[in-house]
Amino acid sequence: MKNLPHQPLTSFEDAVGNTPLIRLSRLSELTGCEILGKAEFLNPGGSVKDRAALWMIREHERAGRLGPGGTVVEGTAGNTGIGIAHVCNARGYHCVIYMPDNQSPEKVQLLRTLGAEVRTVPAVPYRDEMNYQKQAGRYADSVPGAVWANQFDNTANRLAHYESTGPEIWSQTEGRVDAFVAATGTGGTLAGVSRYLKEKNRSVQIVLADPMGSALYSWVTTGSAEMSKGPSITEGIGNSRVTDNLAGTEIDDAVQVADQDMVNMVYQELLIEGWFFGSSTGINLCAAVALAKKMGPGHRIVTVLCDTGHKYQSRLFNPDYLAEKGLTPWQSQRPLKTGSRFSTKAFAASR
Repeated sequence: MKNLPHQPLTSFEDAVGNTPLIRLSRLSELTGCEILGKAEFLNPGGSVKDRAALWMIREHERAGRLGPGGTVVEGTAGNTGIGIAHVCNARGYHCVIYMPDNQSPEKVQLLRTLGAEVRTVPAVPYRDEMNYQKQAGRYADSVPGAVWANQFDNTANRLAHYESTGPEIWSQTEGRVDAFVAATGTGGTLAGVSRYLKEKNRSVQIVLADPMGSALYSWVTTGSAEMSKGPSITEGIGNSRVTDNLAGTEIDDAVQVADQDMVNMVYQELLIEGWFFGSSTGINLCAAVALAKKMGPGHRIVTVLCDTGHKYQSRLFNPDYLAEKGLTPWQSQRPLKTGSRFSTKAFAASR
């Protein structure tokens, strides 16, 4: 690894990656498996997407497409844009972000605080020419010195996780990993980690976690990308198509997770364990539990703790918003007395 813990870091770039693995104690005890989460919320931009942002920008630099004073344009649900804005600040670039208008306002506010020019556009399917990704690509083509990061189909995204996340997981587990499970939007994390782990040990199971309203569960399990019933309140995961990053990835299975199960998981981790996670992490943890139950006790399963819940307070942690979507905060289903803590046995009985 490029930095040992006792060595001082000297730049934003140096601080990306080398995140710890965290044992999810409650879920491990519940399932009899070791469930480990890669703490990607500890990246300097606050999410797993910092890795892709850095690798994509460096790839444009090395190819000579991006030079001093240039502009990086991206279409994003938020976290990739946040990572890109940080990297642009650190390397002297302008940043223009196209976002669908159904994302949390906290993300828009944060991007603007970071100095990005944010253009919110109507949320339309990818097949529509006014899709936020396609608008970003056209705008980049129109601006001299600008590049389109293109996180969905720029395989530097996947390479970031092949060169960093996968090796870190292998090293941190000392090669003792039975499965890796993660949700995917662009496909970069799952595809890069899959390629690395499968090279090290063919028997490592790679499992895609998918919210409702996405076609990727169907693609993995049937070979046909058919949309499931949705939509989901999750942001930045799920997809209607197979991206260039995801194409050709060896995936052994998929798990589909309903929003209410995700909400329950996020609230339980917050109120019982103290972890403040976002919705993508909730999907990942639900899928890890489902996979642990399928594989049986004694296995070691790694997943991704994508980001914290701070960017979702107006939605995921807003009872009124959840009620509008037909969802219920877990603590209103299972009230907790001050200072109380559910045991694993009690939690299992509550399912």
